[in-house]
Amino acid sequence: MEPTPLLSVGWTDHVTGRRGHLVVDRLVRGVASGGLRMREGCTVEEVTGLARGMTMKEALHYDPEARYVPLGGAKGGIDCDPRSPEAYGVLVRYLRAMRPYIERFWTTGEDLGLTQDLVDRAAAEAGLVSSVQAVYPLLDDEAKARERLADAFAIEVDGIGLDELVGGRGVAESVLVALDRSGRPYAGTRVAVQGLGTMGGATALFLARAGLRVVAVADVRGTIANPDGLDVEALLAARDAHGAVDRAALRPGDRQEPGDAWLAADAEVLVPAAVSYAIDARNQGRVTARWIAEAANMPVTPEAEEALTARGVTVLPDVVVNSCTNAWWWWTLFGDIEADADQAFGRVRSSMRELVGGMLDRAAADGTTPRAAAHALVAERLPVIAERYDWY
Repeated sequence: MEPTPLLSVGWTDHVTGRRGHLVVDRLVRGVASGGLRMREGCTVEEVTGLARGMTMKEALHYDPEARYVPLGGAKGGIDCDPRSPEAYGVLVRYLRAMRPYIERFWTTGEDLGLTQDLVDRAAAEAGLVSSVQAVYPLLDDEAKARERLADAFAIEVDGIGLDELVGGRGVAESVLVALDRSGRPYAGTRVAVQGLGTMGGATALFLARAGLRVVAVADVRGTIANPDGLDVEALLAARDAHGAVDRAALRPGDRQEPGDAWLAADAEVLVPAAVSYAIDARNQGRVTARWIAEAANMPVTPEAEEALTARGVTVLPDVVVNSCTNAWWWWTLFGDIEADADQAFGRVRSSMRELVGGMLDRAAADGTTPRAAAHALVAERLPVIAERYDWY
């Protein structure tokens, strides 16, 4: 049985009737970390699961020699279509209502349906200094730390913000570690990606640059497929603010297929990078991939994962795979790395090589799944953190 969260707050927008949620799973040194998502149908159960996942992600990146000390886990969610004309007003009012929590113990940022720029703009309008201001009292030099993070967010690599790349770089490294462990060469390995937003787009980019062939990507308008490989960089350049690709950018060999065609793509690697619960007990039978890398939060249901595992599919769990966006914020803010793309990518690579390698080693030794191995690693680290720091 999952532990009961420390705090669960419900909110109703007095203008639109839209519902929002904040769940704090745990506090470490009085602070919790976790993004804010906006999507139609977001529930408190979903947000609770995501908050628990954040506690685990923080624990997995614990390094007693680092300046960054893991925080607790939290998550926010708003039940609203982010493309709706009323969405921004709902976001501002939600942040205004949650202001006391954000000021004191909840550090947040972009998640599904939102960008960091939008969160920052809405936070300022809601009267907040920053969406991560609760962590400032834990910093040795707040002014220098804030300047370092701002400088990091200003960095672009090939026209894409560093903050939009680090998470996908971590997902890509997870896939590469799994391929290395199996002895499979990168060249010729095919990938299908659901979602071409921040996480999915960067994952596709780095896997393509590593030599893998991205044969299918899906956005809200459908699936784009090409068995010979898609021009990932051209598709990324043709995205709108919500990750939808302008079909005018497609090449003659690119095919437009139904939205769920990515699921059954003829590929060795599947990367669900959009919504939770994308692969469930009803559709998992369509998956032909050998590996699934959970770039999104909770994209594979437990029932689906059990069935997939039984037929030899390895699910690389979100709690490890997509943890680097959060970790990069704190590595930078606390000063473990500078505002530098090479340092960021180097830290992501070394951290994910260690985490994913350790998880797969543990799974092999215990005869269990990577997710169970990740949970076992968390179970070992949480008591150490709880003993060393204030824990609620």
